[in-house]
Amino acid sequence: MNKKEVDILIKNTSYLDENFQVKEHVSIAVSDGTIQKIYTENPTALQAVDIIDGSGLLWMPGLVDGHMHTGQQLLKGAVLDELPMIWTRIMLPFESTLTPEKMRLSAGLAALEMIKNGTTGFIDAGSYYMEEAAKVYVISGLRGALSHSSMDQGNFPDSIRQTTQEVLKSQDRLYDAFHGKGNLKVFYSLRALMNCSPELTAATAQRALDRNTFYQAHMNEYAGEVNYTLQNYQMRPVEYLESLNALNNRFIAAHGIMLSSHERALLEKVGAKVVHCPFSNCGKGVPNTPDLLERGICTGLGTDGTAHGGLSLWNEMKIFRSVMNAFWGTGNADPAVMPARTILKIATENGSKILGEENCGVLKEGYKADMISVNWRQPQLLATNNKVNTLLECVVGNDINDSIVNGKLLMRNRQVQTLDEEKLMWQAEHYFATGEVIE
Repeated sequence: MNKKEVDILIKNTSYLDENFQVKEHVSIAVSDGTIQKIYTENPTALQAVDIIDGSGLLWMPGLVDGHMHTGQQLLKGAVLDELPMIWTRIMLPFESTLTPEKMRLSAGLAALEMIKNGTTGFIDAGSYYMEEAAKVYVISGLRGALSHSSMDQGNFPDSIRQTTQEVLKSQDRLYDAFHGKGNLKVFYSLRALMNCSPELTAATAQRALDRNTFYQAHMNEYAGEVNYTLQNYQMRPVEYLESLNALNNRFIAAHGIMLSSHERALLEKVGAKVVHCPFSNCGKGVPNTPDLLERGICTGLGTDGTAHGGLSLWNEMKIFRSVMNAFWGTGNADPAVMPARTILKIATENGSKILGEENCGVLKEGYKADMISVNWRQPQLLATNNKVNTLLECVVGNDINDSIVNGKLLMRNRQVQTLDEEKLMWQAEHYFATGEVIE
């Protein structure tokens, strides 16, 4: 009898199922980018191009970083404990000095950091020379969405100042070149409403609809953003978008800390999505995530880039749990106001939906094979009464053993397969020692 061949066969392993329960003693067959079959018995009638010994591993959906900044990858450690308005004082001036070489290095380091931390999908909030970043991300194998930094009003350095039409052309050029290339998509974006004219805001939303993609904006992140639309348009930010017919189910609101009840109702009405960045957001406020979830609003998690603590969603999940419990849980004596299963779903299945992926973010037959393994045979993990709780409480990026995206191994036994890790580390060391990028 001829044996059926698959691309990858993971034998004798455990996995986190769609109900966030751990199933043990299974084998997982991956082929053509999808999970072909999950076997409860040894699949003797299979042969595989690649066989992985899954003993001691727990497989789960890959994490999705719903909001990060490739263009700020080289700013790690530069903003903590700084005075307010770090965006205008530190981040924006730095991004205005980006070069193609800096962006390629930034993308390589970001991709490397995400892979090694168990992130399989990401949404970049937008910067400059994004075509250069896209080239690197295609090679990395990560699933992601890129945007051009879109602003047409404000006092910016000449290197990044653009008119409305120039911004739209830049957005279109990135979309035409890289949407659908490899595992990448291109989203349209508004950097911040106070830096985008009504014309750019309306046109960006329409272009996303016309091209059947998403668009995103930093929304209600701090009081200044809310006050801007109140002072200029007598409306809160989400209400302002609705007035421009720029609010729909293709919209992603990044941060969403200071959303009023009416704004949350508007997001619910159109089916828009929200992404929180817990570590970055802690200094600005606490979002009403319980209400967002109660309304059925798809909510994800992001890191906000390495300028805000690195690209580990494991850190973000732990911080998110603590903040939710401290702010919303203690008042109602509800220690499970944001349970482990809910947070894991937010970081995996919800993140995949925000990325615009169907049949993804869940380990299930017929779903896309975007998955990571946790090395469970470690003292901080092995002695546990509840593996799902321990995933949230104890796992860190270094515990991730393997990464698979679209059925392709990006990392195996902690060794990244798609990027030259040693070269990237050498380039980073040289950059921080000299300020120069060598390739």
